[in-house]
Amino acid sequence: MKKIGLAWQILIGLILGIIVGAIFYKNPNLPVYLQPIGTIFIRLIKMIVIPIVVSSLIVGVAGVGDMKKLGKLGGKTILYFEIITTIAIIVGLLSANIFQPGHGINKESLQKTDISSFVESAKTVEQHGFADTFINIVPSNIFDSLMKGDMLAIIFFSVIFGLGVAAIGERGKPVLKFFQGTADAMFYVTNLVMRFAPFGVFALIGVTVSTFGVKSLIPLAKLVLTVYGTMFFFVLVILGLVAKMAGINIFNIFRILKDEMILAFSTSSSETVLPKLMEKMEKFGCPKPIASFVIPTGYSFNLDGSTLYQALAALFIAQMYGIHLSITQQITLMLVLMVTSKGIAGVPGVSFVVLLATLGTVGIPVQGLALIAGIDRILDMGRTVVNVIGNSLASIIMSKWEGQYDEAKGEAYLKEIKQAS
Repeated sequence: MKKIGLAWQILIGLILGIIVGAIFYKNPNLPVYLQPIGTIFIRLIKMIVIPIVVSSLIVGVAGVGDMKKLGKLGGKTILYFEIITTIAIIVGLLSANIFQPGHGINKESLQKTDISSFVESAKTVEQHGFADTFINIVPSNIFDSLMKGDMLAIIFFSVIFGLGVAAIGERGKPVLKFFQGTADAMFYVTNLVMRFAPFGVFALIGVTVSTFGVKSLIPLAKLVLTVYGTMFFFVLVILGLVAKMAGINIFNIFRILKDEMILAFSTSSSETVLPKLMEKMEKFGCPKPIASFVIPTGYSFNLDGSTLYQALAALFIAQMYGIHLSITQQITLMLVLMVTSKGIAGVPGVSFVVLLATLGTVGIPVQGLALIAGIDRILDMGRTVVNVIGNSLASIIMSKWEGQYDEAKGEAYLKEIKQAS
């Protein structure tokens, strides 16, 4: 009997979790039993992410050893991220204007959810300027950054440390060997942790469905359908065209990332798939220095699904309150989102926090967020998948742009994937 692949195991876990959650809807005992399983899985992933990012970056950067090349790569990467996320915001705004998901919705029929936990974080974001993003990249204490999981600061330190290891030549080889061994060991640990993924997915989705239920989607069904439809359009058309321009078929990326897409959707967490994304993109022909730099950086600067949703949700709330936003106000909203959505990926409920910090700038009542908070987890599942696809594609685009993409390696890996499935 052919062994069931990880993607199918996760899918089975997802389906069983939905069934169990639906059967025990509003049962207070179910989260008590299932939540610890989901929490353990998320913690296992968080445990391995930082060691993998640090070790992979140091090894990759030391292999390049040229600050000029790295600076060039960094500049191109940020430029690409800014272009794609701006397009995502525009697509979100256009979709909201065309389909009017908030028009005709009775606010009184919607259940309010407490969003006070996001308010303090939003105050921080409101004071968060574009310059602050770059200032915060430089850590004052790397150990503090490691404890907080501040990815941008960790990336900055790892790049500088990698350059230092390369600069001291032979004396740096033992250090390089240590971090190469660390990276190899952590990727092995990742494969072990992923065996627990179906159970983690079962628990997390079971708790979500039992808490919110399918009924919570009905009053806001138009918003859910508009968000998911727009995301499908963005991935297939926008990212599909970008991939085609680079000589890549977007469906091949789906085939390679099928496990990670299901896992990201089920857990609503990009962190759960970060280690495997780096590993798979390297196997697909991206050089280690590029994959290990672009993908983690993208988690702060290239959240395509999140920025698209933020633009669409902002207009949805305005429509729900009967507020007409002029073209000038929508352009202002776009510019504000371009700044507030950068460099704060470590904040819990990041999309909600960004919206709380943004809505007031164009006169949209922030109280409207309490009316859609109940289904945010359902929407978060979709936007997480878009973020994952966008960051994976970015590493391929940067590899191609730098002229370092290994076509033969990519084709061989794709052939291996096709044969395995």
